Amino acid sequence: MTSNRHNETGPAKGSTDALLDAAREVVLAVGVRRTTLTDVARRAGLSRMTVYRHWPDVRSLVADLMTREWVEVAGRFAGDDPVTAAVGSVRALRGHPLWRKIVEVDPELLLPYLLDRRGSSHDAMLALVESAITRGRAAGTVRPGDARAQARAVLLTAQSFLLSGATMLDPAVPGGPAPAAPDAPDPDALDGPGPAAPDPVTEDALDAELTALLERYLSP
Repeated sequence: MTSNRHNETGPAKGSTDALLDAAREVVLAVGVRRTTLTDVARRAGLSRMTVYRHWPDVRSLVADLMTREWVEVAGRFAGDDPVTAAVGSVRALRGHPLWRKIVEVDPELLLPYLLDRRGSSHDAMLALVESAITRGRAAGTVRPGDARAQARAVLLTAQSFLLSGATMLDPAVPGGPAPAAPDAPDPDALDGPGPAAPDPVTEDALDAELTALLERYLSP
């Protein structure tokens, strides 16, 4: 997914940024499948030919848009320890408007990066986590090992929480699965109150478990 488009400077870079900004607005409004290059050009106030000079189709445009957005999220945690960086990235992406729109409307766009290949944003996040692991090892807070393999294990774990976390929330939690149909009342249970229901599993609870998993994995 990496492209020379990301290395442009001057007016060319300015038009690229304007088109990516416009693409973001269009995708948030109508989703990827209903986005056209003409819509993006019109939103950016540029000609269609300007768009086609950068991207041959909507998918390549959206791929570069996702790369820009996800790399920007990862960059916020560049100075943090590996656990804070991983968990913070999960939280930030989970609430990111573009991520939410794609997951809700066009989730098939994510499948190639889960099953077939890494994207540029994966590489950026791996570099961030590997650097944090190397710093942690020098400080004595991360166990010995192959930093590259450890960074990939951390990213795979965080990615699973990001992609599947909503399926593990309780029905009472916003974003959780729909509640199941209630069972018929048990006549023997009508004499008094039953046991108190456990607290619902929330996003914060899962984030805490992810933190515990990664801390124990990386601890010396």
